[in-house]
Amino acid sequence: EGFMQTMLDIHTEAKQAAKNAVGKFLADWREKTGGNEYGEPMYCGFAWVDVNVGRTNSKEAKALASVGFKKSYRPKMMTMWDPAEHRGQSMDCKEVGAQAYAEVLRKHGFNAYMGSRAD
Repeated sequence: EGFMQTMLDIHTEAKQAAKNAVGKFLADWREKTGGNEYGEPMYCGFAWVDVNVGRTNSKEAKALASVGFKKSYRPKMMTMWDPAEHRGQSMDCKEVGAQAYAEVLRKHGFNAYMGSRAD
């Protein structure tokens, strides 16, 4: 189906943007700080991408679900945790990745934004 394929392409682009953003962030951080034994800032937390959808059973929501989004506990919202799949616990890294992912989705017309909280 064309729409789902498009969603997969958008997801692939967004995921790559997220990974690139984390990589760039960490390279800059290491350059500025000299790094640490953990290889990332030590402020722990979580980040995710929220997308507002009209209905969680809409075509748009189903397309998002096809690439790993889940229904949020909030109405009319689909969520994906840590789209950059950052292996560490740094909230900075997770935020940078989620922000980059959300930006690609917005470029493609989704009402997407990053959310985060400290651990």
